[in-house]
Amino acid sequence: MGPPIYGVSKILLFSLTFCVSLNIPISALSQQKHQSLKISTSSSFSSGTNVQTINSNSVLVALLDSHYTELAELVEKALLLQTLEEAVGKHNITIFAPRNEALERQLDPEFKRFLLEPGNLKSLQTLLMFHIIPTRLGSNDWPTNKSKPRKHTTLCNDHVHLTSKDSGKKTIDSAEIVRPDDVTRPDGVIHGIERLLIPQSVQEDFNRRRSLRSISAVLPEGAPEVDPRTHRLKKPAPPAPAGAPPALPIYDAMAPGPSLAPAPAPGPGGPHHHFDGEAQVKDFIQTLLLYGGYNEMADILVNLTSLATEMGRLVSEGYVLTVLAPNDEAMAKLTTDQLSEPGAPEQIIYYHIIPEYQTEESMYNAVRRFGKIKYDTLRLPHKVVAQEADGTVKFGSADLSAYLFDPDIYTDGRISVQGIDGVLFPETEKEGAVTKPVTAVKVATKLRRGKLMEVACRMLGAFGHDSHFTTCQ
Repeated sequence: MGPPIYGVSKILLFSLTFCVSLNIPISALSQQKHQSLKISTSSSFSSGTNVQTINSNSVLVALLDSHYTELAELVEKALLLQTLEEAVGKHNITIFAPRNEALERQLDPEFKRFLLEPGNLKSLQTLLMFHIIPTRLGSNDWPTNKSKPRKHTTLCNDHVHLTSKDSGKKTIDSAEIVRPDDVTRPDGVIHGIERLLIPQSVQEDFNRRRSLRSISAVLPEGAPEVDPRTHRLKKPAPPAPAGAPPALPIYDAMAPGPSLAPAPAPGPGGPHHHFDGEAQVKDFIQTLLLYGGYNEMADILVNLTSLATEMGRLVSEGYVLTVLAPNDEAMAKLTTDQLSEPGAPEQIIYYHIIPEYQTEESMYNAVRRFGKIKYDTLRLPHKVVAQEADGTVKFGSADLSAYLFDPDIYTDGRISVQGIDGVLFPETEKEGAVTKPVTAVKVATKLRRGKLMEVACRMLGAFGHDSHFTTCQ
């Protein structure tokens, strides 16, 4: 039997099977009569057509068919196959391949998006060629722990340093070699490394693009205002400290039309060190679904209304919210009439959103200390009443009350979700509240007499003439 074939593509195997079925000699498929199979790759140039042949036993074919699938996918997206074929045709190469976990979960998502953007193709090519050395370096060619680090030039004309530690571990720059001599071929070798190597030029390009994107997101400042009393320019307001609440109340931020809210308040999280409200709202909705029993609430927020988007915008602008989420059993009791009117689902959910950050502990301590507490809601001017009952917090009153059923389902410092066992309605919308008509009764009022008239009547009564005056009777 001949030598084993490594990395044979599916197209080549299909062609061989097809030729055998038609009784076509396999030798007719090959341009050269060798025992090893050849893969022909055509490259077109302006001066003519140059055909390069890559052996199926090549290290490049082994890379594309190896378990380093993430790196092989990036090589294809970077359009580097032709460049690597030319490098393999000239000399042996050494490839330092990061693990799939390093490219899938350990890589910054924003940096990965930067690499995959079409305008950053050159940065992606530089990053990948930084992992390839145009010479063969086996594990035995590493410097010892007592010798100095050895410097090598990569395909991107940058330098990497190979070192050995006292523990016997081999490293390239800051990455450790976890699988030395993982794939060995006649024209090269592949070493598995623990993490991705990032050249300084690509890091600087990424930082530059990120800073430009942050600058472009700054809102333009308005024209200076003149104080009508002094006819002088008003001094600009001092900048808000990190994490400060927005300048406008939340109801102004909810106003229809163009947003009146200020620029996002600086704080932790988000791509520009602002609050990432969209991600936080998505996270708490997924938490509701995973928690179980609150699918109807999540469906209303996402599908029936646009409240999820509006809540994400409010959180991004620096506001905090507490959501009183009715469970599925409570939502099932809603009638068709209560949901059929235009905007009814939004008004119901607005009454369950408090523009404060409250937890189960803070609300229970408040009602224990003060008795009844009225919380503002996003449905102006209605407030929701909270009081202590049966060792927990009770919202609403009479028949339209709800108890705190599942406390602290989601708390991240900006959004708090508290599960309740009923749907709340404002006091003016109680069902079955019929007021009895009050009959008006006419009451004959006695005319009031002034002080002077009483004195006059008393004097006339002394002389017996008061009966002549109707006012004195």
